[in-house]
Amino acid sequence: MKKLQFKNLAEFKSIAGKELPIGEWYTITQQMITDFANATGDKQWIHIDEERAAKESPFKCTVAHGFMSVSMISKMLENAFEVKSIKMGLNYGLNKVRFPNPVLVNSQLRMISSVKSIEPLGENGVKVTVSCTIEIKGQEKPACVAEFLVALFE
Repeated sequence: MKKLQFKNLAEFKSIAGKELPIGEWYTITQQMITDFANATGDKQWIHIDEERAAKESPFKCTVAHGFMSVSMISKMLENAFEVKSIKMGLNYGLNKVRFPNPVLVNSQLRMISSVKSIEPLGENGVKVTVSCTIEIKGQEKPACVAEFLVALFE
């Protein structure tokens, strides 16, 4: 994947309504799931108890938290584009978040995204709405579908 680069927000606005580069595949490891469980305090057995999950889960293994998938959107977008003049970026929120398919441990994910809109925000910023689909390699249904909002400031 070739990262898109823009000099400034004025140039970045040309991407509105267009697709971003498709992301690289990355593997969701048990260590990542455990780290997320520790960070959030969500230590439900389906996420962290590998032996119990193998016996009792319908998936026969641990699964990542749904919110783990959505929390990775920021990093995946960072890998898709860069605006060189940006001094600060902030997560602004989410719209229409769904988790249609569980992410089994050792699954590979990537993101397909497009910039839905870019709106002015204050004197030196924009609010960007990005349509995001996080695919699971080899699965028909995605792990996560969401509209992600980010505020970028020059």
